[in-house]
Amino acid sequence: MRKLKIVGKWLICLLSFIIFSFLLIQILNKKSFKIDNSFYYFLAQFQNDPLTFIVKVITNLGGIIVTIMLAFFSLIAIKDKKISLCICLNVALVFLFNTGLKFLVARPRPAFLHLVREVGYSFPSGHAMVSFAFYGFLIYLLFKNVIPSRKWLAIIALSILILAIGISRIYLGVHYTTDVIAGFAFSSGYLVIYTTIVGKLLLNKNSVATTN
Repeated sequence: MRKLKIVGKWLICLLSFIIFSFLLIQILNKKSFKIDNSFYYFLAQFQNDPLTFIVKVITNLGGIIVTIMLAFFSLIAIKDKKISLCICLNVALVFLFNTGLKFLVARPRPAFLHLVREVGYSFPSGHAMVSFAFYGFLIYLLFKNVIPSRKWLAIIALSILILAIGISRIYLGVHYTTDVIAGFAFSSGYLVIYTTIVGKLLLNKNSVATTN
């Protein structure tokens, strides 16, 4: 059973980077994707002021400012400082990866109606990458360190939040659908590697992420 889990984990990692690499190569070759327009215009049907306000709140939860603040808060809230340092390192690494990839690809943002002001390049979505890596790592910590009866509701809620943040970027018109898919795919593969490394080198398997 343990071997199957290990194989499954690395298959997910491989598949994630295959998806990301495919999108990266296609976009570097200036290929277009029908889903980029079709999914945006599907979401645009539902645009209205109350929903847009909610979406803006959701999208901010995946921004680098909020995730940095939450990462630093973990230094205060979590007793095991190795865990909080891993949270901070995770945010820093994924931000650096995203910044490098954006400048490598230099994909302009879509010419849709932007409901929020954004600058910089489009691929891959920073909110998608950062939120998947940050909240995904929290899911990993919950799964490893919290008793089953208390963790599943939080894990489900965080998973929905990650998906909602990705969709919010498309709804707001500041990212293509493929930007978000690529961000999720990269961070999925990245998290497999990151959790494997920090799980072995830094985190005590018996530690529990309790608060002061």
